[in-house]
Amino acid sequence: MSDFSKSSFATAHRIHGSTSDVRKQMRFNKILAATAGFAAAAWTPAHAYEAGAAGWAQKPGITLGGGTAAAPPPGLYMIDQVYTYQPNLVGPGNSVLNPQGGTTSVPSAVASAVFVWVPGWNFLGATYNASWAIPAGMFAVCNPINVEAAGLINTYIAPVELSWKLGDSGFHVKTGLGMYVPDGTVSGINGLGNVGNAWWTFMPEFVVSYLKNGWNLMANIYEEINTRSTVTQYRSGDILHAEFTATKSIGKWTVGPVVYYAGQVSDDTSSAFYHGAINVNRYNIWAAGAELGYNFGPAQLTVWALDEVSANASGGSPQLPPGPLITKGFSAFAQLSYRLWAPDEPAAAPSLRSITNSRGFVTIRLRAVQGHHAVCRRVWLRKSGRASR
Repeated sequence: MSDFSKSSFATAHRIHGSTSDVRKQMRFNKILAATAGFAAAAWTPAHAYEAGAAGWAQKPGITLGGGTAAAPPPGLYMIDQVYTYQPNLVGPGNSVLNPQGGTTSVPSAVASAVFVWVPGWNFLGATYNASWAIPAGMFAVCNPINVEAAGLINTYIAPVELSWKLGDSGFHVKTGLGMYVPDGTVSGINGLGNVGNAWWTFMPEFVVSYLKNGWNLMANIYEEINTRSTVTQYRSGDILHAEFTATKSIGKWTVGPVVYYAGQVSDDTSSAFYHGAINVNRYNIWAAGAELGYNFGPAQLTVWALDEVSANASGGSPQLPPGPLITKGFSAFAQLSYRLWAPDEPAAAPSLRSITNSRGFVTIRLRAVQGHHAVCRRVWLRKSGRASR
């Protein structure tokens, strides 16, 4: 199971993975239960403004729990993952929400069931795998908004990931394509009253790992490319993720630092629904923390936590009220990964051993493995060609 625990569930990861984020509160849509019109100031959940790209489909840091570019041995694997995120809103819009000072907290919690299938197929020298994640979660936007919701988050599917082992160098490279399907819980006049998103998110990835002498040095780079909302026709800008691991395994324990970056790298595209107004066009978040894992043999338990040390956001023009916002806070993750099924090992080829005795007989000993039992059979042959058993 140790090979599996070092395998990429960014895959699931994405492994990752690995799992979608309940944070539309990160998207000012949840934060703002918005206004009935651009000039109105009445906060009502039924009229929440879409926050565009002031958030993401996949929680930053979710692939850091033992994820690598290496593929696990053939089989069907499962990951049970939970996390909590405890941030406050920051950015120019916070002074509008809290004119007397202070901040607005936006806590969330998510649980995901992730399946990773490794059929043992090879393509262009790479090992193929696919993954599927089913997340559910809740969020809350505290005073002065006071909104909360819970439901199914968009499903994550990675139909193809390819992993190459670069000889005996210890380096592995993986690339693939995942996507978040718009099947989550959607409500509200703009489709953003709950934890589901009314659009597709496509996620190409590139992962490099060094796995040798107990080290797992990983860089996982992936991007979120969003389609337009089917409700409002607003399109959120692309989000770049970069996640880094530097852990060391000592016996059954694994420990080391982890870091992530998430940032918006392209502008939002507004729509007539919002009269061309934009929520957030750019944001940047940096976080650092640590990972601790223990290998039980049939299962691997991993926990990791990070604190966001820097977060900033800037808006567009015209600007949606109250102004650009992003979250900054603390994340804690835990996951249990294990193999549900493994293919039968192929039977070993029979081995032959011949001995000629003093009477001119040749004794041929056939040994074959059937399951876990060795079956032996002797055949006596005369050199003349006549045989008896």
